[in-house]
Amino acid sequence: MKYGILVDITRCIGCYACEEACAERWGNPITEEHRLSAIQNTAVEDHDGIYVPRLCMHCEKPTCASVCPVGAFQKTKLGPVVYDPLKCLGCRYCIQACPFNVPKYQWNKLNPKVTKCDMCYERIQKGGVPACVEACPAEARTFGTREELIEEAKRRINENPETYYPHIFGLKEAGGTSILYLADRPLNKLGFKVNLPEVPLSHFTEQIMSKIPNYIFWGGTLLFGIWWITKRRDEVQRLQKKLKEMEENNKKGNGK
Repeated sequence: MKYGILVDITRCIGCYACEEACAERWGNPITEEHRLSAIQNTAVEDHDGIYVPRLCMHCEKPTCASVCPVGAFQKTKLGPVVYDPLKCLGCRYCIQACPFNVPKYQWNKLNPKVTKCDMCYERIQKGGVPACVEACPAEARTFGTREELIEEAKRRINENPETYYPHIFGLKEAGGTSILYLADRPLNKLGFKVNLPEVPLSHFTEQIMSKIPNYIFWGGTLLFGIWWITKRRDEVQRLQKKLKEMEENNKKGNGK
């Protein structure tokens, strides 16, 4: 059973209660920037008076997990995509690969890690709901199984066609996500990337990453070959020099 969150942008009132609850959950300071950052894992963006909650999309087949060489990211059976900082190498492939530009990096830390929402995974494991959902007074965020949320989104669209743009964002984008969106207009007008393929992007990144061990092997073999040839050439030059010196010494000895 996979859980998710349905975000209804038409209901968000911009109170930022979700940001405060998220900051408390992570022990981060409350900021006035209202954008995703290394200290803010959920944010409410203001698009000319329309408030747009943003957080990790928790992809069904996450690209961040597919490019991570050490398995620091994992799609759990409950839905959230979680991150293990103890495994992280700091390569930041996840940041470059994410189609939603979500993971952030702690550039100002001596031991920096990647930060992002984990949908309050520990809470879900204990039967609870994410802090942002619990804190929202306008019920702009609904927690449930992905199947339940899809049905609820369809119901709202069908019963209120004058209110909603007829599209559930996250249903198929990038292979589908656990965070779903409803709005009264196309989401490209609210800062979202909408030209994403329905095929999971991890399908492409996994093909590339699977070849990396071969690149490492042949690259290492090539470098070793270059080193061996260079070392061998130096040895030959030293031997030739030594033979030349012996030959000159022999000539001098015979001259006497």
